[in-house]
Amino acid sequence: MAHVENGSETRRNFLYIATAGFGTVTAGAAVWPLVDQMNPSADVQAASQIRVDVSDVPVGTQLTVLFLGKPVFIRHRTEEEIADARSVDVADLTIDAMSRNENNPDTDASDENRSMIDFSGNNTGEWLLMEGVCTHLGCVPIGEGAGDFGGWFCPCHGSHYDTSGRIRRGPAPENLPIPLAEFVDETTILLG
Repeated sequence: MAHVENGSETRRNFLYIATAGFGTVTAGAAVWPLVDQMNPSADVQAASQIRVDVSDVPVGTQLTVLFLGKPVFIRHRTEEEIADARSVDVADLTIDAMSRNENNPDTDASDENRSMIDFSGNNTGEWLLMEGVCTHLGCVPIGEGAGDFGGWFCPCHGSHYDTSGRIRRGPAPENLPIPLAEFVDETTILLG
């Protein structure tokens, strides 16, 4: 015998579907503010990129800027610093032989892979930009020729970095990291 739907079964099915749909929309409306609050605030998004004018940074000095809550060293290196950094054989980098450069990922720690490419597309090694945070416990290393390798030295625990920001001695496990950065004109670096 064939089953014939009556009006009450059709109405019940409609109520089930309508209730489930209403519940889904209500749950989504309740959850959305919780998910949306995890997005970065407007001030954090605004600080995710900064422009730095390096026109007044003389050769042999560095500028330190605060970016995303961390110091960033922008070093205008001398010919001697560049030559010293480029003379290091990557095989001698026994602690960390990776560049740790977001601009040039998965490359070895040669100075060419760590120094900045200038606005005209050349890598003369003149500019070195890196986070100024020791990779051991997050201290801020002192620079401008400090340590046993003429680069940076973390006096807290004795990590020595060379003129390319590579760890050479001490407890730090990695080279100083290099954030995303590029020259947008002859004298302006865009960080982030």
